[in-house]
Amino acid sequence: MSMYINSVIGKALRVVSRQNCDILQRIATNSTRSMSLVSGYSFETLKVESPKDYIFHVEMNRPDKLNAMNQIFWKEMVECFQKMNSDPDCRCVVISGAGRAFTAVEIHFLCSGLDLSDAITVLSGDKSNDIGRAAFKIHETIRQYQESFTAIEKCTKPVIAAVHNACIGGGIDLITACDIRYCTSDAWFSIKEVDIGLAADVGTLQRLPKIVGNDSLVRELAYTGRKMFSDEAKQLGIVSRVFPDKETLLSGAVELAELIASKSPIAVQGTKVNLIFSRDNSVPVSLQYAATWNQAMIQSEDVMKSAMAGINKEKATFSKL
Repeated sequence: MSMYINSVIGKALRVVSRQNCDILQRIATNSTRSMSLVSGYSFETLKVESPKDYIFHVEMNRPDKLNAMNQIFWKEMVECFQKMNSDPDCRCVVISGAGRAFTAVEIHFLCSGLDLSDAITVLSGDKSNDIGRAAFKIHETIRQYQESFTAIEKCTKPVIAAVHNACIGGGIDLITACDIRYCTSDAWFSIKEVDIGLAADVGTLQRLPKIVGNDSLVRELAYTGRKMFSDEAKQLGIVSRVFPDKETLLSGAVELAELIASKSPIAVQGTKVNLIFSRDNSVPVSLQYAATWNQAMIQSEDVMKSAMAGINKEKATFSKL
């Protein structure tokens, strides 16, 4: 181990000058940085901006429909998060909703995160009057919908959900696939699928129990569709912070994203990969996976940069992946 440490320090000395150049370049960039649309991320239902270096803000952008999720949205979510996963300029993502709600749709007294008029058309299935063929068609559609939020989980960049006002049905599916969840004091949550005659099938019933760790509560919420307000959501660990309004919420989410983006991208993304693997596997298997992962990643220059930054009591600057 001492030989390894000496090697780390020796190599670190050779990158100090390059690190200093990186710091100066970043300072110059930050001084002129402003909120702007990200080139190459043009979508109909999503708006992607970059408020800070290495931070992407994905905004669900159907405010006139309360950001209800239609067929275009499901496809664009996959495309967007797959693209961000391989984008070296993205290290952390904030996702929010435009307008007066995170995601909902108002039809009489019935609310759901889905665009119901769109969903009814899609889920009508095969027109051949054959139940088996119709079932295959619907199964394929549901799996595609599931992938829209699994794409968030597969994206190695941490994703912070910033929820304001209503987060209903598909909104719960979405935020449970995110790494961190913040909300406003007026936020409320509902697993509403039960009120439209179906079981939630895009991730809520699979992910929420592992987030909350309270089987009784999850069943209560899923069986009743009742509203859960921000104070209860924080108490139960669905969200970790509550803000007074949307402006401070987004500011807090971006501030957290900036802190995460300042860390080694190899360390942060490796941490996310290992956390998700550990959630779905046993402790012994997960420990073996972590050892295999770090046998390569521990040799990264980021370890050297972090060591030198600690010695010099400076902030390290890390290269793009």
